[in-house]
Amino acid sequence: MSRQPLRFLLQAFNYALFMAIVCYFATSPSIRILDDDEAVLTIAFAHAGQLREPCRRLSQEELNQLPANMRRLEDCPRERSPVTIEARLDGEILYRETLQPPGLFEDGGVDIYFSARIPAGDHRLALGLNDSVREQGFNLRLERDVSIAPARVLLVGFDQKTGFVVTGAE
Repeated sequence: MSRQPLRFLLQAFNYALFMAIVCYFATSPSIRILDDDEAVLTIAFAHAGQLREPCRRLSQEELNQLPANMRRLEDCPRERSPVTIEARLDGEILYRETLQPPGLFEDGGVDIYFSARIPAGDHRLALGLNDSVREQGFNLRLERDVSIAPARVLLVGFDQKTGFVVTGAE
């Protein structure tokens, strides 16, 4: 008797069993990331703090001491200010962090990422950002009422020209 048909039959059985197992694990275990009354607040953007010290205009004597190919009108330091960010939801602090500028000369921008589960519904969102060591408190602010539906994401970004950008609110 030839074993060829038996081999094909067992091979088909094995494939069917494997596909059934994959199908079961792809559909059956239900995973709930958020409850029915929860939403997510995500803050994500990159920002470079202002220069620690303002640029200084070089005098004519200082310019004359420099080689011709190194002459520039202003001397600007590379170091940037640390960036402090604070997020409040209904008066409660959700996130507050001071991030130091990266890089060998502390001249890079910082990447900010924070995500938290929040109750769905109407809230008062207050955001503050300080990117200058020469100013006290927050030099950039946003305070507004937001409404977020269950299982939705409220995303906070930042634009250099307009400031904080909030998307996903109703």
